[in-house]
Amino acid sequence: MATIKIKQIKSKIGAPIDQKRTLLALGLHKISQVVEKEDTPAIRGMIGKVHHLVTVID
Repeated sequence: MATIKIKQIKSKIGAPIDQKRTLLALGLHKISQVVEKEDTPAIRGMIGKVHHLVTVID
């Protein structure tokens, strides 16, 4: 399957606990950290939940 790169661009400080847990589930711990995940509907939904904290890199 295709993969996508996800980069955390903003801090999780002040975010609700469910958004913090979503970032952890994506494997993001620090600002500017990049992870590569398979492009599945579940991952896309997680990105949508924290879209203001992350960006998708081409």
